[in-house]
Amino acid sequence: MNLNNVGKWIGGQMFFVWLLFSWSCDPAPEPVAGGAGSFESSPQSVSIAPGIIDEASGLAVSANLNGYLWTIQDSGQPHAVYLISPDGKNIKPYDVPGSINHDWEDLAIGPGPLSGVNYLYIADIGNNNPPMRAESVIYRFREIADANGTFKQADLEKIIFRYPDGPRDAETILVDPQSRDIFIISKETDKSGIYRLPFPQSTTETMNAERIGNVPLVTVATGGNVSIDGNEILLRTYLSVYYWQKKEGETIGQTLLKPATKKLDVVMEPQGEAVSFDRAAKGFYTLSEKGSAAGVSLNYYKRK
Repeated sequence: MNLNNVGKWIGGQMFFVWLLFSWSCDPAPEPVAGGAGSFESSPQSVSIAPGIIDEASGLAVSANLNGYLWTIQDSGQPHAVYLISPDGKNIKPYDVPGSINHDWEDLAIGPGPLSGVNYLYIADIGNNNPPMRAESVIYRFREIADANGTFKQADLEKIIFRYPDGPRDAETILVDPQSRDIFIISKETDKSGIYRLPFPQSTTETMNAERIGNVPLVTVATGGNVSIDGNEILLRTYLSVYYWQKKEGETIGQTLLKPATKKLDVVMEPQGEAVSFDRAAKGFYTLSEKGSAAGVSLNYYKRK
């Protein structure tokens, strides 16, 4: 933990203690009939070698490289994305030229301006160190199709935005694969605000995000993910993972205005901040910051 992360670490520990205290009172949504949101509660785990991605803050399955996962690190770390091999044993960094890691907190993969092209979205949306930033940034660039490829500064786009109700700290970005809208979920102890950046997002002017409402029964959101087909949504906190199944005709914003379909059982992690479906949505992964722990694991929860 470097000095730039001290404030975040202290805040995270306070949240953790508070959540442990309220664990028994944490309301869980009633499960729906059927097994759409049924996953194993004991994951398949692969240990991650310490010293490479100790500050993992987001996770997204690759759309071009089958079985691989992308992750990023928190503030004070290199402005790079990391490719994790399917077995979790090989981790390769890729520089993102033209970007700055002020406080990277989540990433997503999805469509963008060019039809048929998969894009990576890095959300520089952390904002818990005073003074809070008035503007946040999302970096968008094409995903490489070859593990030996590189990212070019000429392909990098910056989506700069403001919240309509003042600066917010956030750690979750969701990209709707159907509408191509971007959703940001704020990280607050009393609510999780839903904000929308409609497609096409401007890369030349500062956008004003649209406030949709709040996610019921979820606070201190630390990460999220949308399945490749756009029909399932995951949000996580330090202690829990929440699951939604989107109904036909709904947007992601409309779905998140309703209580989660299910609250999923997951193992405790040192400081859990990352979650992602696999490419076929046959299960989901979680990854944690190492914090003061000896190490972390890439955990996979298989669908029942």
